[in-house]
Amino acid sequence: QVQLVESGGGSVQAGGSLRLSCAATGFKHSMYGMGWFRQAPGKGREGVAAIAWDGSTSYADFVKGRFTISKDNAKNTLYLQMNSLKPEDTAMYYCAATPLALTAWQLLLEWRHADWGQGTQVTVSS
Repeated sequence: QVQLVESGGGSVQAGGSLRLSCAATGFKHSMYGMGWFRQAPGKGREGVAAIAWDGSTSYADFVKGRFTISKDNAKNTLYLQMNSLKPEDTAMYYCAATPLALTAWQLLLEWRHADWGQGTQVTVSS
């Protein structure tokens, strides 16, 4: 059974940094495509960053140059390093996974993922 557990969220001031983690169990991390998504109050869930099974990555335009997605296959953990945070980055952040061999760009689409974590809240104040 696939389980994804996010951590690392919190409250920071604009310009600050946070690193989110997603601990995965129940599947072979190196064979899965994974992604980070977020949902702000009153808005739909949107793709933030994704990493394919081969390590290739993709990012939404609004986080390019500020966020970095990475994974540690030995630890079965996905990360999202978030720098230069802005108030508009405030949202619940979710990690997701799929066993499909998709490109990183395809993994930015919510419907591509079968398994989801419970989310971790990120709040950025101005």
